[in-house]
Amino acid sequence: MGWTREPIVVVLGHVDHGKTSLLDKMRGTVVARREAGGITQHIGASYFPLNAVLETCRRLLGEIRVQLKVPGLFFIDTPGHQVFANLRKRGGSIADMAVLVVDVMQGIQEQTVESIQLLRARKTPFVVALNKIDMLSGWRPIEGAPLRESLDNQTQSVRNALEAKVYNVVGQLANFGFQSDLYSRITNFARTLAIVPVSAKTGEGVADLLLVILGLAQAYMSTQLEAHEGGAEGSVLEVVEEVGLGATLNAVINDGILRVGDKIAVLGRDGPIVVKVRALLMPKPLDEMRDPRDRFRLVEEVRASAGVKVAGEGLDAVIPGSPLYVVSDEERLEEIFERLRSEVGEFVVRTDKVGVVVKADTLGTLEAIVNYLRERSIPIRTADIGALSKKDVMESAAVALKDEFLGVILAFDVDVPKELEIEAANRGVKIFRGEVLFRLVDEYLQWVEKTREERERASFERLVKPAKIKVLEGLVFRKSNPAIFGVEVLSGELTPHISLMNSLGKVVGVVTQLQNMGRPVASASAGERVAISMREPVIGRHIKEGETLYVSMPEGDARLLLNYFQDRLSEDAKAVLKEIVEIKRKVNPLWAM
Repeated sequence: MGWTREPIVVVLGHVDHGKTSLLDKMRGTVVARREAGGITQHIGASYFPLNAVLETCRRLLGEIRVQLKVPGLFFIDTPGHQVFANLRKRGGSIADMAVLVVDVMQGIQEQTVESIQLLRARKTPFVVALNKIDMLSGWRPIEGAPLRESLDNQTQSVRNALEAKVYNVVGQLANFGFQSDLYSRITNFARTLAIVPVSAKTGEGVADLLLVILGLAQAYMSTQLEAHEGGAEGSVLEVVEEVGLGATLNAVINDGILRVGDKIAVLGRDGPIVVKVRALLMPKPLDEMRDPRDRFRLVEEVRASAGVKVAGEGLDAVIPGSPLYVVSDEERLEEIFERLRSEVGEFVVRTDKVGVVVKADTLGTLEAIVNYLRERSIPIRTADIGALSKKDVMESAAVALKDEFLGVILAFDVDVPKELEIEAANRGVKIFRGEVLFRLVDEYLQWVEKTREERERASFERLVKPAKIKVLEGLVFRKSNPAIFGVEVLSGELTPHISLMNSLGKVVGVVTQLQNMGRPVASASAGERVAISMREPVIGRHIKEGETLYVSMPEGDARLLLNYFQDRLSEDAKAVLKEIVEIKRKVNPLWAM
């Protein structure tokens, strides 16, 4: 016999957009209906019983005619994308749904984008809570009111302002491939993302949000929410030191039953391990939390959905984000180990290929970074969990000798000892550090792009560029030793210290100086007239008045311009380059090939 478990709901969004405040308001709204049954607190989560949620919604929204079978809502109340990253299972997340909190005044921000990318990668359904509607100019709040009642209390200009904000977010979400709309206008929730305006401060719209979440879970997740009587499965949120207990696991159980005395298989830093559950601890009920003497109560078992603290030996080696499986049959142990190895093997990478070195704090964040890098076709040499080591620096240094843009370390929220920073700098290895997942990768990509652009620009600047000039008649100031005469630049740019050739490809000498109005100049562009001096030629013998001359380009420079830098040349410079190549190939058909 199984049962229908509560959907696991995680809250995500940009910093300061009100994730924690919204959770607190939802908790407070439901707790206020004490007679309907309050909230049960779990490790890192809060369980909202169905009768408490319905009573809250009924009092605010009227009679609810739909027969709901979902037993309640299980909110992960440590909001953030890093927590969500650790709610992992092969091919997705153990979170059934998410609430993406967006500030109505600011719209989608950097960490909102990061959350959307994570949700899309995990294929997790979500609802947008458009928070802080009370901040709209002229908003008249009604504490705890449903959205319709709140909107009826506003002026038309305020309603129009909210509509404009909703439309803005609809447009932003469309850029990520999501069709969305105000929840009250949606007829097909499977195709359209619901936007629910709320205020975490006044509680307006909170009942609407709870009912939308319940409705979506009921309509689309009935099979997904079937729990089984067997051994538990779940995910390790974090590893926490507790006084008197040592290292403990804060875990979320999404299937089955976990009991004291069970053996659990989890991932340690050196591979899968088995640990015996010594104790299971839950926080005391909310109304008893004022008593600080004993924060936890012991329980004998927990059933999905649940957040629980697990005590046992050797838990300090467990990786946050690790899957958790109860080992009920010793014969299946190797099968479970293999499942764990295959799950971690997707993201813990150890190769000899030329690629970046990745270090992350948890398996969930490592998975997110590795997937993000793979999407962008960035090769990975090693990807692992934990503090940076000397071996990581040496691996990256070996790569840097072959490709400086891949010989880097991406360190997400991990310790980087000072001596290793110095070692990396001495070996020419750049370390990128950060606590915002996708920003770290984007900073690396921006550095690659900027550095490549600088290198290419520097390489381009060193090349001799194509140019064509005309020797002006009647402007020969000295015939030889050095010859000084006037020219007009027809195309390209003329500079000192370059060789000139005639239309037959014969080099006539090197430009030593350019002058304009008797003063030396560094260059002359198309349309300009300047005087140039050259030591080698004699005017009338080697160069004739009215003659067209070209820059005699080194073959290697011409080849680079033809193959790599054409987009940096102006259209007239490209035309001159073509003329120069044609002249040179009359003498050498393979020139600059």
